[in-house]
Amino acid sequence: MAVRYGADAVYLAGTSFGMRSFAGNFTPEELPVAVRLAHDFGVRTHVTVNTMARGDELERLPAHLELLDACGVDALIVADLGAFRLAQKYAPHCELHVSTQVSVANHASAAAWHELGAKRVVLARELSLEEIAAIRAKTPKSLELEVFAHGAMCVSYSGRCLLSNYMTGRDSNRGACAQPCRYQYYLMEEKRPGEYFPVFEDEKGTYIMNSRDMCMIDHLEDLMRVGVDCIKIEGRAKSAYYAAIVTGAYRHVIDDVAAGRTVDPVWRDEVEKISHRHYSTGFFYGQPGQYYEDSRYVREYQVVAIVTECGADGLARCSLRNKFSAEDELEAVGPDLRPFQLTAGDLRSEEGEPVSEVRTPQAVFSMQLPQPVPPWTILRRRVDLSAR
Repeated sequence: MAVRYGADAVYLAGTSFGMRSFAGNFTPEELPVAVRLAHDFGVRTHVTVNTMARGDELERLPAHLELLDACGVDALIVADLGAFRLAQKYAPHCELHVSTQVSVANHASAAAWHELGAKRVVLARELSLEEIAAIRAKTPKSLELEVFAHGAMCVSYSGRCLLSNYMTGRDSNRGACAQPCRYQYYLMEEKRPGEYFPVFEDEKGTYIMNSRDMCMIDHLEDLMRVGVDCIKIEGRAKSAYYAAIVTGAYRHVIDDVAAGRTVDPVWRDEVEKISHRHYSTGFFYGQPGQYYEDSRYVREYQVVAIVTECGADGLARCSLRNKFSAEDELEAVGPDLRPFQLTAGDLRSEEGEPVSEVRTPQAVFSMQLPQPVPPWTILRRRVDLSAR
């Protein structure tokens, strides 16, 4: 979905050495397939090798790096200096990008990594626009600067957190964060076991380590102005729907801003139609402040189907994701397709029989749309699924 909805590059991981160990990562057999798919569309692949590997794990790293090099991976995202040096030896055809886990926050650090052989640094998420501009002004133009522009933020500096490890045994620096910063906490006095004293910010309680999601879609011109070469959309543990919608929205706004066109507000609306926490602009304009109210996700839309093919007359063949009925109000959005509303009608089973409702996940059915749409178009409906 990221490829088809307009990404210039996708970042992903193998089944080891990546910071999202619970995501659906790529096996050694799947990696070359993923790389070929991206390259067929002119899209680069960046693979994360950014866990803090321990000594006994380093024995397995050269073989993993050789596999990535053989697959034709374009770049490796690395956080450990030892892994960086091993990558230079065992994956010589891959560019090296320095992960945000390294917390590059000044021009001297950025330049030093470039001297070691880094093509790009992913800057610390805690930098302001002015600080990024200063780094750009004092580093070689051949060093690319990348920043996170959309997605979950972390209470710890550049995500380097030990809280999860201490509380749950799941180490965030090894790709297994349990996100205890999202929990709602109570106090317990040691001589009163079992008596929990609530900590109140208001009647809803308090989330003392909570953070909002970042959203910079309204400020892409500022990021371009200070010399950012690439923006990153956090999304490796998100749904295919999330990847499609956010990628498509940013693709259109970037293109409009770069061309000096007025941004179509429909694309700004799209980032409100995926599962997200309340938005902020991170540290780009100064300290964002703490968000105490809750850690709930706002989720107001549900995918009902994916269009697999569509004729010039708008007759679409679809694959079901969630049940819906004839006469339901839906929206369609697709690769380079401006979202539009429609009323579901003329639903037919795979055998061509008229049906009033489609219910079975992955079921194939046909549906008449008011206009032709490209394959991979998403059909969704508004329904509030937000956590309470």
